Amino acid sequence: MPTSTSPLPARSTPHSPAGDNEGQTLKSPPDNSIMTSLHSTISPSTSLTPTSTTANMPESSSDTSPSMKPTTPPLKNETTTVIAPSIDCGNINLTVENYIYTQKSVSGELKVVGTKKIFNLTCKSSCTIRDNKHIEGLEECQTYDIEIKVDNCNTSRSIHVPPDGKSYNFTSEVISDSSLFLKWDRTSPPKCNLIYSYACNGLDSQTSSNHCIELTGLSANTHYYCTSKIFFETDKMIEEVKENITTDYGRPKQPQKIEERTTPTSVSFKWEEPSNRSGPIDGYKVKCGGGCGDGCDEVDVYKNTSHNCTEFSPYTKYNVIVTAYTNSKKGQQLIGDPLNYTGRTNSSEPEKVMNIRIRFLSNNAVHITCQGKKENGKLKHFTLKWDGEKIHNSTCDFFKENLYYLTTYDIEIFMENEVHSGEPAIDKVKTKYNSQALIIFLAFLIIVTSIALLIVLYKIYDLHREKLSNSGEDVVLVKRDDEKQLMNVEPIPAEMLLETYKRKIADEGRLFLDEFQSIPRVFSKFSIKEARKNYNQNKNRYIDILPYDYNRVELSEMNGDPGSDYINASHIDGFKEPRKYIAAQGPKDETTDDFWRMIWEQKATIIVMVTRCEENNRNKCAQYWPTTENSTETFGDIVVKSNESKMCPDYIIQKLHITNRKEKTPGRDVTHIQFTSWPDHGVPEDPHLLLKLRRRVNALSNFFSGPVVIHCSAGVGRTGTYIAIDAMLEGLEVEGRVDVYGYVVKLRRQRCLMVQVEAQYILIHQALVEYNQFGETEVTLSELHTYLNNLKKRDPPSDPSLLEAEFQRLPSYRGWRTQNTGNRQENKSKNRNSKMIPYDFNRVPIKHEEEKSKESEHDSEESSDEDSDCEEASRYINASFITGYWGPKEMIATQGPLPETINDFWQMIFQRKVKVIVMLTELKEGDQQLCAQYWEEGKQTYEGIEVEMKDVNLSSSYTIRAFDVTHVKRKETRNVYLYQYHKWNGLDLPENPKDLVTMILNLKQKLAAKSVPEDSRYSRSVPIVIHCRDGSEQTGVFCALLTLLESAETEDVIDVFQVVKSLRRARPGMVPTFEQYQFLYDTVSSIYPAQNGQVKKNSKQEDTVEIDIEVDKTDQEANLITIDITSLESEANMNMEAREDSKSADGTQGTESSSNGPKTPVLTESA
Repeated sequence: MPTSTSPLPARSTPHSPAGDNEGQTLKSPPDNSIMTSLHSTISPSTSLTPTSTTANMPESSSDTSPSMKPTTPPLKNETTTVIAPSIDCGNINLTVENYIYTQKSVSGELKVVGTKKIFNLTCKSSCTIRDNKHIEGLEECQTYDIEIKVDNCNTSRSIHVPPDGKSYNFTSEVISDSSLFLKWDRTSPPKCNLIYSYACNGLDSQTSSNHCIELTGLSANTHYYCTSKIFFETDKMIEEVKENITTDYGRPKQPQKIEERTTPTSVSFKWEEPSNRSGPIDGYKVKCGGGCGDGCDEVDVYKNTSHNCTEFSPYTKYNVIVTAYTNSKKGQQLIGDPLNYTGRTNSSEPEKVMNIRIRFLSNNAVHITCQGKKENGKLKHFTLKWDGEKIHNSTCDFFKENLYYLTTYDIEIFMENEVHSGEPAIDKVKTKYNSQALIIFLAFLIIVTSIALLIVLYKIYDLHREKLSNSGEDVVLVKRDDEKQLMNVEPIPAEMLLETYKRKIADEGRLFLDEFQSIPRVFSKFSIKEARKNYNQNKNRYIDILPYDYNRVELSEMNGDPGSDYINASHIDGFKEPRKYIAAQGPKDETTDDFWRMIWEQKATIIVMVTRCEENNRNKCAQYWPTTENSTETFGDIVVKSNESKMCPDYIIQKLHITNRKEKTPGRDVTHIQFTSWPDHGVPEDPHLLLKLRRRVNALSNFFSGPVVIHCSAGVGRTGTYIAIDAMLEGLEVEGRVDVYGYVVKLRRQRCLMVQVEAQYILIHQALVEYNQFGETEVTLSELHTYLNNLKKRDPPSDPSLLEAEFQRLPSYRGWRTQNTGNRQENKSKNRNSKMIPYDFNRVPIKHEEEKSKESEHDSEESSDEDSDCEEASRYINASFITGYWGPKEMIATQGPLPETINDFWQMIFQRKVKVIVMLTELKEGDQQLCAQYWEEGKQTYEGIEVEMKDVNLSSSYTIRAFDVTHVKRKETRNVYLYQYHKWNGLDLPENPKDLVTMILNLKQKLAAKSVPEDSRYSRSVPIVIHCRDGSEQTGVFCALLTLLESAETEDVIDVFQVVKSLRRARPGMVPTFEQYQFLYDTVSSIYPAQNGQVKKNSKQEDTVEIDIEVDKTDQEANLITIDITSLESEANMNMEAREDSKSADGTQGTESSSNGPKTPVLTESA
């Protein structure tokens, strides 16, 4: 059996090159006549010395040199014994050459040296020898004993099989800028005793038994020529590799400073690359530090070698850090040594002083102080310039004495630093008279005139008494009797509301005007003393809107401070409940503490705000609540925390929590609901919005809510309107009649000017008619399924269901607005259906090319009846703006383009910045064209608008096409997506509602995310264009469904009736059939399925749509004629505006020229 080799002591043996196939040399005692192989080592064993015989003599051959031949001595005639020379076994060596390595074994050629006689080789271990020459069955790194027999010599030698050097793989890896990793690898290596040497230029050679080594202490980005060898048994090299290796880039040094410049607000600087580099400089990072510490932002300036740090304050310390960086070969960013720029920015002019206070020490001596602001440099002093004379002081505190009496002095005060003088604050000082001299003069004058004055007064009294006795009449003080001007207006029964409204609105609303003007603005019999006291006057927003003393809200007095119990707010009675409301003015900045004190002391939990903080660039109300969610603000002793905020199109609801720092009682939750849809001028366009607000407020109210606090700006106009609507609706529900006139009089007796203008008085009636005629149609998602099941019931079966009755109550709005533009002769050919003509008031105008050539983002997108009627104003297209959930002009409903209107269609798309087009029809149905194909493959130009189709995406029920729409002249390109729904053609209802809802959810992702500012309903929006064949039938259902889905997602409520009602007002033929009306209910109900009494909102709603439409196809659409309240109110509002222009302000009667404010802005702002 072979034995494993053991390491031999190091010997000075020459190394043969790697890959040499020679054998290994068997070592023997030194003999100059014997060659020594360098590849194999054979260990000698015990040798035998045979008896010398003739047979053992070597035969003569040609290999023997002549000098080696024996010399035969002369024969003698005597007998001589010849002894053959014996063989020295120690001189016999064995080598193995030409190793052949296979996967299973090793073979080679044996060579015996030291004898020329015939020999015989035998392997004592597990190997095989053929022909005394070839040896097989060897294993790497094993030792084998070979027996050699030559004549009488019998000896053995050991051979050590080296491993296959070619099977070792050498790899190198750059670890860092200062280290390399060298490694020899082999799959399933044998157990060998190998020595590895590693040498690189410039480094000491290292020898190790480890097959890998890490070289450290190297130079960065340096080329190294490395040699590595493998030695078997210390001195036999079996493999050698030479390789060039470069270390990684090193960390850069500090950049070199060149230039540094400062201004008051910036620092600019330049630098050069580091002088010593150990790799490329890939860029620089700059950290502009000026008072922000480690929080300063770091800027990557890439390979720029200059930068300008801005937004510093004047005369501010700065510390700018510039560092170079190098990207290592492994992608790691190596940050270099920093270069620091430190200093101060330049000084600039000090800011203007403020709060100059002039206090008279005497009639000719003053003390002047002020408050300094930013010095913007090292402060030198404050300067008072008094009639050309300059007085300096380190603080803004000056005294001037011995001034002339009754003299006006011009003064200027400014700050000075070491470099600059600030802008002066200018004021005047007017001294008073010389009181001492005046007293002496007056004393003399009084003595002289006293007697004369008494005589004159006596004479006057005597004459006056004589005159009264002659007339025989008493003098009395005449007061105006407010009650006498009131009218006797009877309450209106519920069934007469509509008829009474129509009668009073006729003749430009003359009857409404008479009623409204008969109500006194202020009832003079109620005193108003507290509000007019000097210390309370600055707490009033408007000087003529003040609370009566008898029902004002009284706060608790604080530390005996006069006026601390006053706030401009009044207790108001409800329909039957006393003090149900508090009507208050919008808090001023100086009264927010009082407002929250009132909320705490009155135990109010609901605040209704019917104004915005700013309207028409005028302040209407201070923001008295925390600005961000989960933030806290303190108002006096009251701490207000905002817990939650929900923004909707018409209102914002905030959940607040208030605590009193002086009381140990637990805090209280307060709900703040702000109505944001009251326009800057006039009243809300739809009374339904106020009914919706009332529902939200009443849903929050309970027995423990305390009084409901309502305020606008002045606390009378919008506030009184909302209170009147709420109270009258309660009366309508309880008594079946309303006394609007009587209740407004009652409101005026409790707070002046409640329901401030006639338009608000009419709005109250409109809201009552709306509620009485249409009822409550809004339903929450949680109640939708039960509600819908009840609507569908027929009791008895022959009667219409409640759902059918609800549909029949919908107004038809036939001919309620003008359609002049679409019916002009030149425009008739542009209409696909003569019955589907857009109304003038909301049609979509297309600007002429010359008008829009310089169009900017600020251009108005609004249209009106007047500009629509003007031929020069715009071109005509059969399209209408549609009010969506988030506000007006959110959608455009239009017909499928005709061949001659394709140019107009694309002009509209570009001018209105449309992103999404929804197509609900096919191009043809049989031979009838339903819509002209308004796109082509590739590029097509339509009157200056280039349309290029970029992509088409097909699904089972709809197709999405992506277009690049470019204005040829302006080179402006926009992305437009066309969604074509295929499963609705020729049908009243979609073939598969689930696919339609899926498409809606998809296209909503293409629309810009909507933000909801305070005045969201009146802000511009980018519309979505929807069209079917005529722009009404399928389009109306789609618009309604889109609006309902938005409402359900945002507020968890839907109102199908009001949505369809609004669509019918916007365009003829919208949602005309009962089947479509029920489809809307069923679709929303299926999208939000009820599970265990709760509505499940699924983020993947497209997987939950199941439609169950139960419509009796024999039912006919009802032709019930419904009175058009909105058209009447629109006409009334126009009449009111016309009449208000002709009214005069007589001091007792005022009209609201902006948002419910009187025309005299000096006295009263809008409520």
